[in-house]
Amino acid sequence: MPATVTAARSKPTSTPGEAVESAGATPAIGRIPIRMLSPQQPENRWPAASYVGEVVPFEATVFREGHGLLRVQMVLADPSGATSTHPMTLISTGFDRWHVDAQLTQQGPWHWRVRAASDDWASWLHAADIKIPAGQDVELVLASGAELLASVSGTVFAEARSALADARLTPAARLAVAHDPRLTVALAAHPIESLVTESAEQVLRVERSRAAVGSWYEFFPRSEGAKQAKDGTWTSGTFRTAAKRLPGVAEMGFDVLYLPPIHPIGQTFRKGPNNSAVAGPGDPGSPWAIGAETGGHDAIHPELGGFADFKYFLGQAAKNGLEVAIDLALQCSPDHPWVTEHPEWFTQRPDGSIAYAENPPKKYQDIFPINFDNDSEGLRAEVLRIVEFWIAKGVKIFRVDNPHTKPLNFWEWLIGVINGEHPDVVFLAEAFTRPAMMQSLGGAGFQQSYSYFTWRNTKLELEEFFTEISGPSADYFHPNLFVNTPDILTEFLQFGGPAACKIRAALAATASPSWGVYAGYELFEDVARPGSEENIDNEKYEFKKRDWAAIAKAGTSMAPYLTRLNEIRAAHPALAQLRNLTIHWSDDESILVYAKHLDGAFAASGVSDTLIMVVNLDPHSVRETTVHLDLTRFGFEPGDTFPVTELLSGAEWTWGEHDYVRLDAFTEPVHILSIQHGGI
Repeated sequence: MPATVTAARSKPTSTPGEAVESAGATPAIGRIPIRMLSPQQPENRWPAASYVGEVVPFEATVFREGHGLLRVQMVLADPSGATSTHPMTLISTGFDRWHVDAQLTQQGPWHWRVRAASDDWASWLHAADIKIPAGQDVELVLASGAELLASVSGTVFAEARSALADARLTPAARLAVAHDPRLTVALAAHPIESLVTESAEQVLRVERSRAAVGSWYEFFPRSEGAKQAKDGTWTSGTFRTAAKRLPGVAEMGFDVLYLPPIHPIGQTFRKGPNNSAVAGPGDPGSPWAIGAETGGHDAIHPELGGFADFKYFLGQAAKNGLEVAIDLALQCSPDHPWVTEHPEWFTQRPDGSIAYAENPPKKYQDIFPINFDNDSEGLRAEVLRIVEFWIAKGVKIFRVDNPHTKPLNFWEWLIGVINGEHPDVVFLAEAFTRPAMMQSLGGAGFQQSYSYFTWRNTKLELEEFFTEISGPSADYFHPNLFVNTPDILTEFLQFGGPAACKIRAALAATASPSWGVYAGYELFEDVARPGSEENIDNEKYEFKKRDWAAIAKAGTSMAPYLTRLNEIRAAHPALAQLRNLTIHWSDDESILVYAKHLDGAFAASGVSDTLIMVVNLDPHSVRETTVHLDLTRFGFEPGDTFPVTELLSGAEWTWGEHDYVRLDAFTEPVHILSIQHGGI
């Protein structure tokens, strides 16, 4: 049934005697128990998170004693206070689980609660349908039905009541009146119910769409337009030269451009090529070693330009439909102004020196981590000032470096304050760490996060990972599936060739509403520094010149493939959802099958949108197998057939429950199939 809408949100009510919740107290159970509400975070410490356009499944466990039937609804209030009532459906009889989907269309806090009541008429009708044909208590049952109808007014109810009480009619004829469609419609509008109980009100934090939906591209502005002289010395690229690369990024369909730190880089212990401990006079150093004589986190590296150049860069990005994300890395080089101005912000060793960053046996002498326990108040004020500073410059997205090495309560505070004043600001957590910390960062406020996707390669690993990110954790953890980073070049990419790059890009672009690539991915840059997961001649420590025009002309780039993936994402709203991913099956251990379905009731076109992804995870072979689909997930019945279009090649086939596929890793290892429902 469609939702009903009222003008303003009303306060929850409860049955007489139901306890009122007070601070720190657990409310007594209501007359009708309403438990296990979802979406909500574990412990319900922070509000669950969503984003504009997401279709959210609302669920609750609702039950009562005995055999009486229930009427359960979800009452939803948007940020303006307007409410809508959504009938919930019993999806698991044995476990009393009720469900309804609702699409959230406005940014801001939404409030919702579950309302349950004894459905007195449905309970009576269920008993009457059993007893009257069996001749049990016929007159008593019919009298009870007539009595229920006396509690509501209207011609239809009066006529039905009269018929139920009319002894001149046969019992079967009188029961038939209770099934009259006119009466059914009238009762839907004026239900006969009792024992009304409502749950405590829940809050759902709804962010702007970009908080969870986006195609990210990362490049180092110093490399874009960098020039190398005959003697081997380099001239850095600038924001002005890097702006020339923006149309190419936009043409591939990316909508977020992420820049590594753009601040001055320290000289002390500056790292050289391939993370060597000694840097030459022309080596630019790691951008994450932030701070020099020219400034710290609120300064721009002089070789990139000034604030006027940065403003120009942001303007050019906007003209190309790109939002710019900058890095928020709360760490310092030994040359950062904070080191002399606020030595208390760092950890002092017994010899009086400041402790540098370590991940034994790795040492990062060019970086000082911050100690957030020495002067918490002072640090909070300074970091807040820095973030506000860049927001004032036009930045609305921050990719946060290593947030898991800072206290969780710091992020809870910072993001809460910033989003309270600037609700459009988005924070991405670069946190490859233990699940408890990763998920808690999302819970405490980070709108999205890097994830374990990079290291999930087998069919079983990916099935488990996709099930996890689209399940209950989607209430607060929104993954951004980057396929590579300056720090991560996995063995799969190192040894899988172009097929591996296609496979990983297709997985990332279709499994999550947010995905990303680091520049060079489209050029199949797959050679690692021996013994590491990083590219050799890593751009973190040196300039890297790529002749994009010449590469495009030579036809050796994967850019057209990335472009097509982003075109598919833009055309298919099902891919902007996270919770709608379902795993299907194949007879081959290397063929992964999953799908995304958006019901037409939630699509702007009014037409259902369904994509089926079939992926050969073996980049070294041709695979043939049979794919098995659960058609009920797409609104079909078992045995149905339907036309599909393969969106990468344009091929068209007829599919059903069981379908043959052949995927050649050396030509096309992936099928992205669109079911033709009638419009998309």
